[in-house]
Amino acid sequence: MSVSRQVVVADPLGLHARPAAEFVERARNYTCDLTIENDGNVGNCKSLLSLLKLGIVHGASVTISARGEDAEAAVTSLVELLVAGGPQPEPQ
Repeated sequence: MSVSRQVVVADPLGLHARPAAEFVERARNYTCDLTIENDGNVGNCKSLLSLLKLGIVHGASVTISARGEDAEAAVTSLVELLVAGGPQPEPQ
């Protein structure tokens, strides 16, 4: 299965440092191949260095793509994270 979705990054700081680490940690929960495209450059969602090299800023329109068994769930989860504006506190 192959899935792609475009999303605008809501986090005011974009995807760097802590938000990027949370994004990668979440991506690693899935077995599918995950990529993110920003301005024509593609990175591996499961690699912090690859993600940081893309320089994704607030308001950037990125495309998350996945191939594999859990592609739909992975893309949905990562899109939700980007739309929410970064890591959210766990419900109490």
